[in-house]
Amino acid sequence: MDKKPIVGITMGDASGVGPEVIVKSLQSRHLYEQSHPIVIGDAKMLKRAADILGVEVIVKEIGADSDFNTEYGEIACYDLNLLPEGLPFGQVSSEAGHAAYEYLRTAIELANHNRIDAICTAPLNKEALHKGGHIYPGHTEILAELTGTKDFSMMLSSPKLKVIHATTHVGLIDAIKMINPERVYKVIRLAHETLSNSGVKKPKIGVCGINPHAGENGLFGYGEEEEKIIPAVKRATEEGIQVEGPLPADTLFFRAQRGDFDIVVAMYHDQGHGPIKVLGLEAGVNITVGLPIIRTSVDHGTAFDIAGAGKADERSMLEALRQAIELAPEK
Repeated sequence: MDKKPIVGITMGDASGVGPEVIVKSLQSRHLYEQSHPIVIGDAKMLKRAADILGVEVIVKEIGADSDFNTEYGEIACYDLNLLPEGLPFGQVSSEAGHAAYEYLRTAIELANHNRIDAICTAPLNKEALHKGGHIYPGHTEILAELTGTKDFSMMLSSPKLKVIHATTHVGLIDAIKMINPERVYKVIRLAHETLSNSGVKKPKIGVCGINPHAGENGLFGYGEEEEKIIPAVKRATEEGIQVEGPLPADTLFFRAQRGDFDIVVAMYHDQGHGPIKVLGLEAGVNITVGLPIIRTSVDHGTAFDIAGAGKADERSMLEALRQAIELAPEK
């Protein structure tokens, strides 16, 4: 019996580089040796991407009753057929935004019915998503709502650094209001459980402060570290979790990539995203932790400025697929 995981790849916003990075990635024979990749999207958009890239490949249209086993040399597409033939590149489109939502919704449905073992997402455009009638900050929040998940977080992973977030797609003032000891504690626990489940024994967790120098004993800010972070770190420590903080963010990320910590808990979006992206967009992967299903994603956007030009870099998608395969439950 074939025990390779079936990975559902959502196409994202087809006006961007999603179809191109998918087609490029699925030229890897190694992926087919390790998994059965299934694209959930529009077959005609994959065919268009293949033409742009000059790639000779068979795009095989499949549906709910199909066998999800795949073979190298063909791209299996669970075809929702939602988009017009002439969808323009690089433009915000309500059609593409709605389709991106439907690809993800379908993938979640397939995962809930055990038809696929993990989900890997190509990027969507938030403005297009909203124009398409789906008012979410991004993939993470859609996944949480459609799976009924309350405690979740975004984890960014690169070869040298892992970062998990207490808050993500909200403004900085709102993020500080949202941070509280319960939320910080839950994110510390998610970090500990995620790394423990992946085989890291006694993960070392570093927690960022909110203010410069982590407040420096009240010199900066209004006591946010003492009020919002220290009680969470103390609680986690009492439970045996190896955690340290709040620590100054400007040195914590350096220490983590040096090996002092296995993962960093960032308090807000840019605090965590900046260091990962400095290390290289092509190596970064976005993983939603706390969900009942595995979800990984590229750590870049739709890149409207180069969509349709055949220039998109597929390395982040390849890494996201590799991690989806690695994290998928054993059969």
